[in-house]
Amino acid sequence: MITFKEYQRLDGLALAQEIKAGNLQSSDVIECAISRLEQVNPKINAVVAKYFDLALSRAATNCLDGDFAGVPILLKDLLGSLKGCHTGSGSLAYKNEVADHTSTLYQRYSDMGLIFLGKTNTPELGLLATTEPVANGPSRNPWNLNKTTGGSSGGSAAAVAAGITPIASAGDGGGSIRIPASCCGLFGLKPSRGINPLGPLAESWDGAVSEHVITRSVRDSLAALKGSAGTDAYSHVPGILPSDFFVAAEQPIDRPLKIGFYQHSFYGGCVDKSCKDAVLAAVKLLRDLDHEVEEIELELDADKLISCYGDIYAANVNAEVADLVKRYGKAFVRSHVEPLTYFIYLIGNRFSAGEYILSKRRWAELSKLMDSFHDQHDVLLTPTMATPPFDLGTMTNSPVEKLLMNAANKAGVSQYASRELLYQFSKPQLQKVPFTQLANLTGQPAMSVPLYWNHEGLPIGVQFVARRMQDPLLFRLAAQLEIAKPWFDKVPDL
Repeated sequence: MITFKEYQRLDGLALAQEIKAGNLQSSDVIECAISRLEQVNPKINAVVAKYFDLALSRAATNCLDGDFAGVPILLKDLLGSLKGCHTGSGSLAYKNEVADHTSTLYQRYSDMGLIFLGKTNTPELGLLATTEPVANGPSRNPWNLNKTTGGSSGGSAAAVAAGITPIASAGDGGGSIRIPASCCGLFGLKPSRGINPLGPLAESWDGAVSEHVITRSVRDSLAALKGSAGTDAYSHVPGILPSDFFVAAEQPIDRPLKIGFYQHSFYGGCVDKSCKDAVLAAVKLLRDLDHEVEEIELELDADKLISCYGDIYAANVNAEVADLVKRYGKAFVRSHVEPLTYFIYLIGNRFSAGEYILSKRRWAELSKLMDSFHDQHDVLLTPTMATPPFDLGTMTNSPVEKLLMNAANKAGVSQYASRELLYQFSKPQLQKVPFTQLANLTGQPAMSVPLYWNHEGLPIGVQFVARRMQDPLLFRLAAQLEIAKPWFDKVPDL
């Protein structure tokens, strides 16, 4: 048997090593994870579907293949699919959806020996930086149950932080790995575009989405990416990795890095002092490790960034909801998706395919800006968020915004549903999380590292961004930081 204290002190790779050595039985590990889930999930609402029988059946086979053989994982209930299981996408509109296939990524997780314990909570269609869907209710932060877990992988982050599993799947289209990692005191890396497959999709959100995991340890994240990376039959981004890609990622840092840090919001809003303090503490730590760190200017066009990102929202939500309308009818969809989702769908009806293509072409300007930055610096350092984990219920629309949305939604017309209004709606939300969307548009790797806790005991992550396909550099830096200022034993008291 294994006690929870023993379980909690081991990361995924360590658990697998103990199972392979015969010191632990996979079934005992799964039972421990189930016990922890049943104990804490009523408090945090991280897990929305339970696969206990499936998990115990798999554990009983004593399959010891793969780096994570016998280790439990939770799967985000969005994008990825598991054959025969419900895929809810955080929405009442998908209440009857049962997957007829297993997605490429989830199959690769199974091939690594990971055992699926259940599905985690996510905002509807993964649209918000907080996990408070109408369909499932809010996930609560294990560090403070009144605070957000972040989004959209908030259920995954809450579950890992609470010690249910050492690893959970996640996806990032605008910060949805990094933001929850910051809120919950975990390590979260968004890989470069095209490294992980999305089959049976070729891409998601026009390439802005990267799928990966949230973990407590850096090495679990690296091992998971090593096992999942590579294109599949559906991919149309080459994603060909150098033969030494993961070998390089496992090597220690062998030279001082040149790091530029920036603390001003990309959208012009305020940045909380504790988030700036987290960056300055990271700067000191990096300098103590002999890295060259300097404050820099980054001449981002805030309006361009917010319009490019807003257009992704409008176009992709429009496509998703339009498909639901085609299958189930407009009346069903209007009564089963959240008002904001339907409003964004209406906005998507208001601009042309050509306008979206012109918007997407502007992504290249952002890539050029970051390429110029990386000609002078190895890594960009920013806060992950502009605020500590905020109160649940605060990332909601104002009464005026709700009035406009309801008017448009009830009338079924879209004179209120303009792109410009969407940008205005987005600003208050994006000003809480202004630092993450850029890397999704440029396709760069970016990670949130839990190096700082504020005076309220809340975790504050810092973000590092590298040149595209320089994921190994970020892993090497993260491993160095993990040794210099360990966070693994920092756990919430639930």
